[in-house]
Amino acid sequence: MKKLLLLGVAFAIVTGCGTSSKSGVNTSQIPQPKNIDPTEYAATITSAELKTMLYKYASDEFEGRDTGEKGQKMAVEYLKQKYVDMEIPSPLGGDDYFQEVPLEKQRVAEAKFSVNGKSFKSFEDHIVLTATNNVNTSIDHIVYVGYGIDDENYSDYQNIDVTGKFVLAKSGEPKDTDGNFITSGTSEATKWTNGRRSISSKRDAAVANGAQGIIFMNDNLFSRYSAFYQRQAASGTAGRLSLKSNDNGIIMLMINEALGKALHASISEDSTPKEIETNINLEIENKSESITSENVVAYIKGSEKPDEIVVLSAHLDHEGVKNGEIYNGADDDGSGTVAILEIAQAFKAAEKTGHGPKRSILFLHVTAEEKGLLGSRHYTDNDPIFPLENTVANLNIDMIGRVDPERTIGTRNYIYLIGSDKLSTDLHNISEEANKNYTNIELDYKFNADNDPNRFYYRSDHYNFAKNNIPVIFYFNGTHDDYHKPTDTPDKIEYDLLENRARLVFYTAWEVANRDQRLVVDKATE
Repeated sequence: MKKLLLLGVAFAIVTGCGTSSKSGVNTSQIPQPKNIDPTEYAATITSAELKTMLYKYASDEFEGRDTGEKGQKMAVEYLKQKYVDMEIPSPLGGDDYFQEVPLEKQRVAEAKFSVNGKSFKSFEDHIVLTATNNVNTSIDHIVYVGYGIDDENYSDYQNIDVTGKFVLAKSGEPKDTDGNFITSGTSEATKWTNGRRSISSKRDAAVANGAQGIIFMNDNLFSRYSAFYQRQAASGTAGRLSLKSNDNGIIMLMINEALGKALHASISEDSTPKEIETNINLEIENKSESITSENVVAYIKGSEKPDEIVVLSAHLDHEGVKNGEIYNGADDDGSGTVAILEIAQAFKAAEKTGHGPKRSILFLHVTAEEKGLLGSRHYTDNDPIFPLENTVANLNIDMIGRVDPERTIGTRNYIYLIGSDKLSTDLHNISEEANKNYTNIELDYKFNADNDPNRFYYRSDHYNFAKNNIPVIFYFNGTHDDYHKPTDTPDKIEYDLLENRARLVFYTAWEVANRDQRLVVDKATE
């Protein structure tokens, strides 16, 4: 972002830039705090300060901020100290700025599995996909649930009780006489069709219906997964991170067709749910390692509506060290992290002059975004510091310091906005008007379409708020040649753009936090 300029110079610059603000938006729709000019506070967001912080935060000293590792621990201490120095308190009270996020570094579990006295082998016949604890059990019957689908138009669970039981499901989904999938009425693949999404979808259906475990037969995927899992087991290297569950969680195994037929001889032809008597002995050794990471939280209490919360978020982690090279993550997401710090400073400056926000502002730096949005998911799903029903909006910043090399049309003074209109027309209009009034950035909605093949809407931390019907905006400059590479370094950041984009987020947050009425969620999803 730019250094602070005289208003006349700033005006000359921004009027030369394009804008995609839609016509017909009435400025009066956005009530302004009486007699308060936010530009005075936005001016504290400067490219010089952003640059100084980012050169520190994305330095080799922080070792790429890999979740749970030394560099990430240094990063959270750095962020905490910044808030202490700014005299911005923690919502947790006292000196505690860390929301602990319990994680599990998964290692491949091996199982002993026998059916009616016949043993089947790990990696040749079955693999353990999930098991949060050791398992040693005998099973005298299972519930066959056909395709394992539980959908609005079709359910294999409709007339059968699977509570506390193991279910057996197979891959695929049924079609009608026209060749369309019954769940959707179209020929296009759905979340229940073969593939990675089908695994999680059928697992989630089993969980929702109270099953203890799911045995999933997918012969095509098994051959791919088993080779990978066997290599991982042989190498002894750690697998992916996941949130550690407070309960035992569901047990999930993937099996090949031979084992599937041992459990239910006509599994390939039969799709009718039923109970099956059998004699299964199952032992699983869970070799996963527990680790702890941290979200960093600070907040400014609202002056009039303190129980209503506006969340500003960015992820604090990156890729760490790989093959001896440090992945500094200057843009991803050092840029968002330091932007949040500068925005917090601006709100604090307003508060010190008696112009604190009407609603409370939570500054949320989340961990483990690179591992699957785990820090934000822990906040929304497990331990929301403030009730989600009181959360007005989430403005999420993930990569705002560079220019997308694929973007060949339009000004360099742009930002991609994702999600602003998906849940709240109010939020979208406020965003457009704040930009028109203050920053004049070209707002590009290229990646906002529901059918965007990149699926960026689902790939950063705002999504965990959006899935709870909390209006969101995701601020993003797009990917570039240094994305997820050790070359994503602070010398490549365009600090004038970083400044202006951070100011846009501040102005939008200012309007959301200070308007008389809470945002209306007029497009809530079920």
